[in-house]
Amino acid sequence: MLSAGQLIWVSFRPLLRLVMNVLGGFIIAKADIFPAVAARGAGQVALNITMPCLMFSKMVPAFSSSNISVLGPLFVIGAIYQFIGIGLAWLIKQFFWVPHRFRYGMLAAGGWGNYGDIPTAVIMSITGAAPFNGVEDQDLAVAYISALILYYMFTFFPLGGNRLIALDFKGPEVESEEVQESIRTRRKFILHGFPKALKEKVLHRGAHPKDDCENQVESTEMVRNEKATSELVDPQLRPGRNVSFHEDATIVASSGAVQPIKRIPPPLPRLQLTSNLHPISRRWKTILLTVRTAVESLCMPASLAIIISFVIALITPVKALFVQVDGYYMPSAPDGEPPLAFIIDFAEFMGAASVPLGLICLGSALARLNVPRSQWSNMPLGAILSLAVGRMVIMPVLGVLICKGLIHVDFISKDDKVLQFVCIFFSCLPTATTQVFVTQVYSGTGSADHLPAFLIPQYLLMFLSMTALSAFTLQLLF
Repeated sequence: MLSAGQLIWVSFRPLLRLVMNVLGGFIIAKADIFPAVAARGAGQVALNITMPCLMFSKMVPAFSSSNISVLGPLFVIGAIYQFIGIGLAWLIKQFFWVPHRFRYGMLAAGGWGNYGDIPTAVIMSITGAAPFNGVEDQDLAVAYISALILYYMFTFFPLGGNRLIALDFKGPEVESEEVQESIRTRRKFILHGFPKALKEKVLHRGAHPKDDCENQVESTEMVRNEKATSELVDPQLRPGRNVSFHEDATIVASSGAVQPIKRIPPPLPRLQLTSNLHPISRRWKTILLTVRTAVESLCMPASLAIIISFVIALITPVKALFVQVDGYYMPSAPDGEPPLAFIIDFAEFMGAASVPLGLICLGSALARLNVPRSQWSNMPLGAILSLAVGRMVIMPVLGVLICKGLIHVDFISKDDKVLQFVCIFFSCLPTATTQVFVTQVYSGTGSADHLPAFLIPQYLLMFLSMTALSAFTLQLLF
C-alpha cells in the first residue's frame, strides 16, 4: 500500500514529462522554429505512421480470445462519457450564451475528448511502474486505449460528429447581442417563469379539485347533448347549402358543402413519378455518401492498424508468426524468434516516437491559439469556465461513480486493475485539439476564432484534476 505522498508523486510524475514535452513544442512554435507547415507535416507523420505502429506493437501481444470481451465495457464507457459530455454542453448552452458560430461546436467540444496523446503518455508511464506489473500491464493499457481511440474516430468521422462543427457555418450570421438577449430571456424563464407557472398550476389544482371535476363533467354532458340534438335535426335543414324561397334567387354553395363536382384531371403520371423520385434519389445519395465516409474512415492508417491487430491477435496460428504464444508451436527464425517478429520490432521502434511527436504537435497547436486581450471582455466567460469545470471536475466525479457501479455488478472485471484504471482515467480528458483543425476546414476562412478560448482553461485545469484523479484511482485499486 502506497502512502499519500507516494500516490501523489506517482500520479504527478507522468504529467511532468508530458508538460516538458508539450512545453518544448510550445517554445519552438513561438520562436518560429516550428512553423505551421512543419507542424502539419509532423502531425501527419504521427497520425499515419507512428501511432498505427504503436497500436500494432501493443495490441498484437496484449489481446487474445480470452480477454477480447473487454471491448464491450470499453465501448460502453466511451459512449457514456460522450453522452454525458454532450449533455453537460447542452445544459451550459441553456444558461450561458455561446457565439452563434460555435453553437454546435460547443456540443462537439463536450462530447469528444483528447483520446490520443495525453492518455497514452500518462497511462503508459503509470502502468509501466509499481504498483502495476511493468511492461505487461503497459502493453495491455495501450491495447485498451486503442479500442477507445477506435470508438472516438468512428463516432467523430463516419457517424457524423464532425458534421456538428459544419453546422456552425450554415445560415446567416447572428450578432452576439441578439444571442445574449435570447439567452437572458430563456434563463429568466427557466429560473423564474417556469417554476412560477408550475407552482400556480399545482396550487390551482390543489385548491379547486372539485370545481375542476364538476367543470369537466358539465362540459362532457354539454357535448353529449349537442351531439344528440344535432342528430335529431332534419338533414334538409342542416346548413349544408343556402336556402331561398324566391325562384330567382342565386344558389351559392357554402364552404362546408360536400357535393360531387367536376374534378380537375390529375397531372401526367410521368411528371408525378419524376417528382417522387427526387427525394428517393437524394436519400440514396445521402446514404451512399455516409457509407463511403465510414469506409474511408475505417481505411485510415490508425483505424486499419487497430482492425488488423484485432484480427491477428484473435487467430492463434497467425499471432504465433509475430509473437510467442503459450501452448502453440511455430517454427522459429534463425535467431530463435517467431518468423515475423522483425515486424513487431519495427512497429515498436517507430511507435516509440508516437507519443513525443504527438505532444510536440500539441504544444505547437496550443502556441498558435490566439485570444486577443481586447476581446476578453466580449468572451462568453460563463460558458468557457462552465465547460472547463464540467469536463475536468464534474465528469471525473461522475466517471468514478459510474465505474464503481459497473465494477460492483461485474460489468467491468473486478480482477482487471488496468481496465479499471483506463476506464476511470478517460473521464478526465480535455477537448480534443483535432476540433481546431476541423473547424479551420469548415469555416471557409481557415480560422477557428471561438474555440481557443474554450480549450486553454481546460488544459490548464487538466494538470491538477488528472493528478488528483490518478492518485485517488490508485488508492481505490490498491
